[in-house]
Amino acid sequence: MTKARLLRLSVVLVSIFMILLIIVYWDNVGTAHFYLHTSFSRPRSPGAIPGITAGEDWEALPDVDEFLAKLLSSSLRQNSSIPRKTEQLLVQGSNKPVVSNLEENVRGYDWSTHKDRNSLDQEKLQVERQRTLREFCANSSFTFPTKERSFDDIPNYELNHLIVDDRHGIIYCYVPKVACTNWKRVMIVLSESLLDQGVPYRNPLDIPREHVHNTSTHLTFNKFWRRYGKFSRHLMKIKLKKYTKFLFVRDPFVRLISAFRSKFELENEEFYRRFAIPMLKLYSNHTNLPTSVSEAFGAGLKVSFSDFIQYLLDPRTEKMTPFNEHWRQVYRLCHPCQIDYDFIGKLETLDEDAAYLLQLLKVDRLLRFPPSYRNRTASSWEDNWFAKIPLAWRQQLYKLYEADFVLFGYPKPENLLKD
Repeated sequence: MTKARLLRLSVVLVSIFMILLIIVYWDNVGTAHFYLHTSFSRPRSPGAIPGITAGEDWEALPDVDEFLAKLLSSSLRQNSSIPRKTEQLLVQGSNKPVVSNLEENVRGYDWSTHKDRNSLDQEKLQVERQRTLREFCANSSFTFPTKERSFDDIPNYELNHLIVDDRHGIIYCYVPKVACTNWKRVMIVLSESLLDQGVPYRNPLDIPREHVHNTSTHLTFNKFWRRYGKFSRHLMKIKLKKYTKFLFVRDPFVRLISAFRSKFELENEEFYRRFAIPMLKLYSNHTNLPTSVSEAFGAGLKVSFSDFIQYLLDPRTEKMTPFNEHWRQVYRLCHPCQIDYDFIGKLETLDEDAAYLLQLLKVDRLLRFPPSYRNRTASSWEDNWFAKIPLAWRQQLYKLYEADFVLFGYPKPENLLKD
């Protein structure tokens, strides 16, 4: 009888072990490359198993996390390096990408090397940006919604902006209207998550825009639940400790101007139906509006910037549906007080920050960051855009986006908030 029980117990234990292995290796871009490190990786002692660091980084992990980490490490000894063939192919990409997308041809790219710019002390800049963020996250007198949440309190659907590249150990939180299209392209090239005629893309700008924003293209944290089930949060925490995490931000008010220009000054059918029609009805008293954006534009019916600001300030907006990602606050997209980011880039210093980040990630020989648009929305435009917006609205708008201003070190726009 005892032998039979031991046999059944052995079968159960072996089954559990096999299930865990299947979970780990089911995905062809899963944690099989968990051992990869970037220059931001935590230090490890000589002789330690690649990818699993002994010491204080792991002492605080729950037992399940530690078990998964050890389980992952058991197979890493047999996979000590990435196949080099693909990386060699990437190096052969052209220096000036071919721009094939009509919209980007119209916008144009700035191919200048910006040699006349003063070089920034990037290391000190990063220390200052991270210090500012961490100080205000720890400051109990500075409050904003969701600040006090733990990572475990964040619903899975709010983690859909965290893109994971397991090949190089990178996590990128994308913020719309902050060069996110090109950063997504970079992540596709690095992770090899998209193929062109069976071959991974080598050049970021070769990737069609419609593929860049296709949610199926990227491995994001909110997909972990479907892939790893109840172990998803534990794997997220392990990756957050071991991988390099970065995001890019910009002046919150300028980002709003950019979002308005992109979604309401250009003919966009989706945004016209979902947002422009309700705005025109609520704030401009229009009725019997055309059903298509081309008809509306032809009749001169466009959302004004004033309509857009009213929509953002209207308490009914959030009750109906959360802010669209193009104007949702960065602290709601990327959870900077719950996730310890290793690199904080800014659109205002995009060229320098991007070059420095790719160098730190040790992927600068594989690709270059695509050049910036010549007509990028400028901070100097704020006065003109907000000139016809009532002072009270501007003050309310600042309160709505205050956390983004403060956490990322943007000065309070005093000239817009006083008579």
